[in-house]
Amino acid sequence: MLISGKPKSPGFFAMILSVLASAFGVQSQQNYERDFNQGKLAGFIVTGVIFVALLVLGLASLVNAIIN
Repeated sequence: MLISGKPKSPGFFAMILSVLASAFGVQSQQNYERDFNQGKLAGFIVTGVIFVALLVLGLASLVNAIIN
């Protein structure tokens, strides 16, 4: 979308969905292009790091629960 001649950057929820879709390999070409053309790199990096940290903690908790 264009607002005052500037493309609108994806919101927080859109960044989360993009990171999740990319992590599982199902990101659409349209969203991929939107993210790289309009998104801010820092936002995607922070969201990705949080996602990976939660994934590792979740897997560690699952393994710990199975072992005990």
